[in-house]
Amino acid sequence: QVQLVESGGGLVQAGGSLRLSCAASGRTFSQYAMGWFRQAPGKEREFVVAISWSGGGTNYADSVKGRFTISRDNTKNTVDLQMNSLKPEDTAVYYCAARSWTMSRASGDYKYWGQGTQVTVSS
Repeated sequence: QVQLVESGGGLVQAGGSLRLSCAASGRTFSQYAMGWFRQAPGKEREFVVAISWSGGGTNYADSVKGRFTISRDNTKNTVDLQMNSLKPEDTAVYYCAARSWTMSRASGDYKYWGQGTQVTVSS
């Protein structure tokens, strides 16, 4: 069982930066690949980025590549998302999610989800 809690969302102007953090409970955090997804009003939840259980592998959506960076600290049970050069179209609720071992871009593959944190980018 893994419980996930996101933090760090807020309101930022276009071009600005935010850092999201996801804190996980449980002693087996290092056995989980982690993902960030987002959902804008009226839209389906979409993949943003995933990181392997070790942190050695990452997979970014094209829309955020070069602007967002995912990292994890298995000693602290955290995964962070550094978001730079934010755009209004990045506005969404951001969710972190966990699945055993291997990364995936499909939200249905993730078993555990946080409650989400709102990111709003003003133009």
